[in-house]
Amino acid sequence: MAAATLFRGAALGRAGPAWRWQLPAAQRPRLAHGSNFLGRTSADGTAWTYFRLHERGVLRVRGPDAASFLLGLLTNELPLPGPEDCAVPPPAPARAAYAHFLNVQGRTLYDVLVYRSPELAPEPLSFLLECDRAALNPLQQHLALYRIRRKVVVESCSELHVWAALPRAAPAVHPVPLWERTEATSILARDPRTAHMGWRLITPDEDLAFVPGARLGDTQDYHIHRYRQGVPEGVSDLPPGMALPLESNLAFMNGVSFTKGCYLGQELTARTHHTGVIRKRLFPVQLAGLLPACRVDTGSPVLTAEGQTAGKFRAGQGDVGLALLRSEKIKGPLHIKTSEGHSVIVTVSVPDWWPTATQ
Repeated sequence: MAAATLFRGAALGRAGPAWRWQLPAAQRPRLAHGSNFLGRTSADGTAWTYFRLHERGVLRVRGPDAASFLLGLLTNELPLPGPEDCAVPPPAPARAAYAHFLNVQGRTLYDVLVYRSPELAPEPLSFLLECDRAALNPLQQHLALYRIRRKVVVESCSELHVWAALPRAAPAVHPVPLWERTEATSILARDPRTAHMGWRLITPDEDLAFVPGARLGDTQDYHIHRYRQGVPEGVSDLPPGMALPLESNLAFMNGVSFTKGCYLGQELTARTHHTGVIRKRLFPVQLAGLLPACRVDTGSPVLTAEGQTAGKFRAGQGDVGLALLRSEKIKGPLHIKTSEGHSVIVTVSVPDWWPTATQ
């Protein structure tokens, strides 16, 4: 029941080890002291749907050298504790960050959400890495390869489960403050990639049915929402050793720091950023027409009306997905030829949370 305590702690204006963020007003749950975060419906009818993400797993990296070790491998800064010796303490920093591990050629190996574990003295600072469950063992091997003599322990956390929480209303303009919380065994944090992805919960609880008023959703609906928002996740969307981080919109999702110290694979990413030339991107796409019985094949060419290649289909769920496309081709009519010889119409969209210059 660790998550229940944590949800009750997500109260409006409540003090404690929390990081404030702005939730759009249409997502305005009334959070009185002692209320369940996911369990309340606001005056405008907004409530929450939560999803158990079985395909996500968790690793723990702990030890005196954990922070410096990860900083040398990740594209982003770590969610570190704030200074404790300030006369007026600043707001505590976020407990989650998004980042990629890259190979030496600068291509994405694994995408992760990094969480700062609860500080339990005298334990050294530790971090949780949420990743695709299929990448757990390869990621452990990758970390072991670069650990060398550092005082770091990498261990699987099979007892921890990953949940996502999404509001049942579209975002609006006026924000309402909520709080990130952490307890001894659970972490509740906003999704650092975009506010449209709601909240993340890491907890040993296998069932959140005890949260009144919230609805357990179908994981397929979570992925459909994610694809419509243009958010790649896991090895299907980001094939290890193939995807380029900036083409995968890593900068849009707050997943890279261009001011941090060196990290593995940094050179290509930094050079691409400073030239400002990114000709292809992962775009959300809608499919229409006679779809294959299973799904559109990964890597299927996306063609223009003249038969020229505009890019490739990456992955999807039902009639939505992601495609790596040349930016100058997205406004014209596009299609995919299936293995059965049918033509599937491809409609590209640009998420409204992307920077204006890309829309």
